[in-house]
Amino acid sequence: MKLIEPIVQQAAAMAAIRRDLHAHPELCFEEVRTAERVAALLTQWGIPIHRGLGKTGVIGIVHGRDGGACGRALGLRADMDALPMTERNTFEHASRYPGRMHACGHDGHTAMLLAAAQYLAQQRDFDGTVYLIFQPAEEGGGGAREMIADGLFERFPMEAVFGMHNWPGLPVGHFAVSPGPVMASSNEFAITVRGRGGHAALPHHAIDPVPVACQLVQAFQTILTRNLRPVEPGVISVTMIHAGEATNVIPDTCEIRGTVRTFSLPALDLIETRMRELSSQLCAAFGAQATFEFRRNYPPTINHEAQAAFAAEVMRDIVGADHVVAQEPTMGAEDFAYMLQAKPGAYVFIGNGDGSHRHAHGPGHDAGPCTLHNPRYDFNDALIPLGATFWVTLAKRWLARPQTAPAQS
Repeated sequence: MKLIEPIVQQAAAMAAIRRDLHAHPELCFEEVRTAERVAALLTQWGIPIHRGLGKTGVIGIVHGRDGGACGRALGLRADMDALPMTERNTFEHASRYPGRMHACGHDGHTAMLLAAAQYLAQQRDFDGTVYLIFQPAEEGGGGAREMIADGLFERFPMEAVFGMHNWPGLPVGHFAVSPGPVMASSNEFAITVRGRGGHAALPHHAIDPVPVACQLVQAFQTILTRNLRPVEPGVISVTMIHAGEATNVIPDTCEIRGTVRTFSLPALDLIETRMRELSSQLCAAFGAQATFEFRRNYPPTINHEAQAAFAAEVMRDIVGADHVVAQEPTMGAEDFAYMLQAKPGAYVFIGNGDGSHRHAHGPGHDAGPCTLHNPRYDFNDALIPLGATFWVTLAKRWLARPQTAPAQS
C-alpha cells in the first residue's frame, strides 16, 4: 500500500477531527457547526473558501503552483450531514444529541477530504485547481441538487467530479468502482383508494377499499414480472397500508405508501405509468376510485466509463490490483447522482472493514453490526490516510493528464 507519508503523519489529528464531527452530528441543511469547522480548517491552511451554496455547503479552492492559470480543474466531493436516529454506542465520541447520529460515515468522508485538502495546500505540486466540495443534506435533502441550483458548476467550472463512500463489509485497504449504474433511483408513492364506508356486517351496502388495496399491491408486482424487461432491475416495495378505526366498520379509504427503485430512467417511467394506470383502472373495476401521487427523489447514480476507469487505475497503483474490485450495484440511493448528471465523473467506494475497528476505541461500542444506517455504526479512522491519499493522487494525476476536451461550465 502506497500511502503519502505527510498524510500518514497527520492521521491522528484528522481522526480527532472526525471524532469531534461524530460527536456533534447535524441533520440536512442544519450543518452549521460542521460547516464552521470545515471552513475554519480550510482557512487555517490558506485555502480560499466560498460558503452558502446549498444553504450550508462549503467550497474550498486549492490552486496549484501555477495559481490555476492553466484553467484545468477537478472537483472532489464529501457529504457532511447525519441521520435522524439515536446512537447506541457509548464510547467517548458517541453522539451527544439524541435523535442524531453519523450512522453513514459522512464524518469520515469529511475528514478524508480535509486531510487531502491540507496536503494539497501545503505542497501545491500540481498545475490547475482542485475544488473541494463539502456538501450538505445528502440524506434525503438533495443537497447536491441545491448546490447545483445555486451555481456550483457555473461558479466553479470543472472538467469532472468524483465522490467516495465507505463500504462496510469490504475489507480495509480495498476499493471498489464500476462504470454505469452503481446506485438506484429513489422514489416514493402514495395512493388513496376511496370506497364507501359502512357496517362490517353489511358489506353489500359498502364499497370496501381494503380488498381493493390488497389486489392493487399484488398487481404492482406484475409490472416487474410482465412489463419490465426481465434483465432490467426494478423494485416496488409497499411499506405502509393504513385503513380503518374500528373492527366493525368498513372504512371509506385505504392508503398505500412505498418506494420504487430502478437503475434507469426509462424503467422508472414505465413503472410509474403502469402503477398510475393500474391504480385508476383496477379501482374502477371494483367501483372505487384512486388518487395517485408519485414523487421522484434521487435519480440513479451512473458512473461515466472513462472516469471510473481512471479512478480504478489510481486505486490499483495505491493498493494493488488484487485490492480493487468491481462495485456491485446497490438499490440504495445517493444524491451525487445529480452531479453525475451535470458533469463527467465517478462515485467510488472504500472498504470500512467488518466493524472490528470499534474494539480499538475501548469500552462503549455496542456489540451489534457496524453497517450503514445502524445505531451501532462507526467510521473506521484507519481509512482517513488511505482515502486522502486516493484523493490527492487522483487529483494530481487527473490534472497532469492531457486535456481531451474543454472544461464544461
